[in-house]
Amino acid sequence: MKVTVLFFAQVRERAGRASAGLSLPEGSRLADALAVLVREHPAIEPLWPHLAVAVNGKLARPDTPLTEGAELALLPPVSGG
Repeated sequence: MKVTVLFFAQVRERAGRASAGLSLPEGSRLADALAVLVREHPAIEPLWPHLAVAVNGKLARPDTPLTEGAELALLPPVSGG
């Protein structure tokens, strides 16, 4: 199955792109996609403890199942005031 990953802010800078496509086996979960991203984009690894991940617009846990065409967004923390 294919999913799309969107990179924002510092993640986009470290990945060198705004988005990427991933091919994953059927039945994959979010944790599987994240493992592939760690291998393909090692520069973003220091950010992992601070990122939220959304699947199809909703914050997701690592055990969230993925479906064909899912959109994953790597969201760094936001500050403001």
